[in-house]
Amino acid sequence: MKILNYISRTVWIVSLVSLFTDTASEMLYPIMPIYLKTIGFSIVLIGVLEGFAEALAGLSKGYFGKLSDNSGKRVPFVQLGYTLSAISKPMMAVFIFPVWIFFARSIDRFGKGLRTGARDAILSDEATSETKGKIFGFHRSMDTFGAVLGPLIALIYLYYYPQQYKTLFYVAFIPGLLAVFASFFLKDKIRTKRIENKATSFFSFLHYWKTSPAKYRKIVLGLLAFALFNSSDIFLLLKAKQAGLTDTSVIGVYIFYNLVYALSAFPLGILADKIGLKKMFIFGLALFAIVYFGMAFSKSMYVIAGLFLIYGVYAAATEGVSKAWISNVSDKKDTATAIGTYSGFQSICTLLASSLAGLLWYQFGANATFLITGITTVLIIIYFSFFINYK
Repeated sequence: MKILNYISRTVWIVSLVSLFTDTASEMLYPIMPIYLKTIGFSIVLIGVLEGFAEALAGLSKGYFGKLSDNSGKRVPFVQLGYTLSAISKPMMAVFIFPVWIFFARSIDRFGKGLRTGARDAILSDEATSETKGKIFGFHRSMDTFGAVLGPLIALIYLYYYPQQYKTLFYVAFIPGLLAVFASFFLKDKIRTKRIENKATSFFSFLHYWKTSPAKYRKIVLGLLAFALFNSSDIFLLLKAKQAGLTDTSVIGVYIFYNLVYALSAFPLGILADKIGLKKMFIFGLALFAIVYFGMAFSKSMYVIAGLFLIYGVYAAATEGVSKAWISNVSDKKDTATAIGTYSGFQSICTLLASSLAGLLWYQFGANATFLITGITTVLIIIYFSFFINYK
């Protein structure tokens, strides 16, 4: 296919690495809370664990993005980041002490923070402003296929070996190792321009906000406002459970959503390059609003299944597109910092969003939670439509 000519060897390797890693991570996603409860973790402790791990990932994305730009290197950050995530999988099963579990989970998220900015900068370097949607869309598609394969493997395994959770952590180590192996085929580009070796503190990436282009700040402000109300997918799955879906059906719906996401990301990336990244992102936000309004008013399991289909298209229309958009409005030498800074703030906003959604759900019920999120999304669509003029 002519379209695949845009996909370079480097993009293929990065995408395969992401696919293997997401397979390993998503294999454990459905059973992680169950496993933690079987080894003595309370719901509160699980929440603290996940909150701490995500905050660590979020803050480290900006720092290591800045460090990657300052050093002029990308591949070492990618290789070490994926290695840490791989070795964290069996560590979760070796010991069950809470401190050890915190350490293992933190290593996994720290690895994500280490690699994200550098990886996305590699993808950006492999594209032109006219092909950013295709490149990032292809990567998201491959990455999300891992989110289809992982839970499927977990379901098949648990069907034959019910409640044998520990072994699944060792099984997840296999695709993790494949990801690390594939990452060693990546090579850094030779940079003719000398990179100044600046000292980088953990929060030094925050200075980028002051020096970044005005259009970068305007786009990211809108993206973060959306992230602040875009809570965890767990709330959508809880709503599906309330509608009468069985546990197996809920996992099936989650796999279905990821499959739609994976199949849509690349073609929507191609379309985004034709119509403009801004239009595609606004289209995705509109779908998101439809899903949340639909979740607020629907009690039919069939309608909710249909909403998960739309939700998959929303994710495909926004996730890779947002990073492609950011890389287009930031200086090439600051790509990892720009994406890392956004990803860092986004992680923190997502953590706050889930806390806010949980509070709204507790105080006013599920319907109010979805309605408020839907209304806020409409306001954000208006912001992007009338106050952002660059595609």
